[in-house]
Amino acid sequence: MQAGKNAAASIKEAVANVGASAKSGMDKTKAVVQEKIEKMTAHDEAKKEMAGERKDQKIQEAQENKQQGYVENAASKEAKRVQVSAETHGQVTEGVVRSHPVGTSNPMGGAHNPRSGSTVQTGYGTGGGYS
Repeated sequence: MQAGKNAAASIKEAVANVGASAKSGMDKTKAVVQEKIEKMTAHDEAKKEMAGERKDQKIQEAQENKQQGYVENAASKEAKRVQVSAETHGQVTEGVVRSHPVGTSNPMGGAHNPRSGSTVQTGYGTGGGYS
C-alpha cells in the first residue's frame, strides 16, 4: 500500500512538473510575441532595446517560476511520503509483504479438503465425493 501511495505521489509530482513546464513555455512565448509587437510599434532604438530587455527579464522570470514549481512539487511529494510512513507507525520493512497463516480459519485447525473422507460437515463443497 505504501508503494502504491508513493507511486501516486510520484505521478502527481511528474504531472505538476509538466504543468509548470508548460506554463513556463507559454510565458516565454508570450514574452517573445510582446517584444515583437513593441518593436514594431516603437519609433526609436531606445524603445526597441527596452522591449528586448523586458523580454529577457520575463523569460528569466518564467524560468525561475518553473524551477520554484519543481521545488514545491518535490516538497509536496516528500511531505506525502512522510505522511504515509507515519501512517504505518514505523512498521515498514522494505520489500516485505505481510501474510497470514494458511488454513487457520478452519475450526478443525488445518486446511479443509471436503473430499478427504471426514465425517465433520462444515457446509463447504458441493456435497459430492471423488468419482
